[in-house]
Amino acid sequence: MTNRILIIAHAPLASALRDCAMHVYPECAEAVVALDVLPQAQPEDTLAQALQAVGGSVDESLLVLTDIFGATPANVAQKLVAGSGAKLIAGVNLPMLFRTVCYRHEALETLVARALAGGTQGVMQVAITAPQNQNRRNHDQNQHDHHQ
Repeated sequence: MTNRILIIAHAPLASALRDCAMHVYPECAEAVVALDVLPQAQPEDTLAQALQAVGGSVDESLLVLTDIFGATPANVAQKLVAGSGAKLIAGVNLPMLFRTVCYRHEALETLVARALAGGTQGVMQVAITAPQNQNRRNHDQNQHDHHQ
């Protein structure tokens, strides 16, 4: 069984994330749906759109990814999954989405764990180092270095 993935986020983030996923994984187009929430959108209208986006069915094969916990998209998503077997994760990022798409065939609980791992492992400080093919020397003020 393939899990379905709904991305619900502030416009245009949901569509942009889906577009990135389709660039790398075009074969999963039917499994990934995006819903951009516009600034003036009413929560009730957004909930109706979300339900329509998932084909009217919210069950244990749906993983919902949203951007910011406590914001309108996340609040709507909470209402969408309430009382169903669907799962919801806030804080979506591209590494999380890629991991989710790659493992969409696994059990939903496993998929949630993979999504969380992908999202957190994809966030890191990157050290800026000298290119590996260049030797770096400490600069001695009594010596003059001449650069080529």
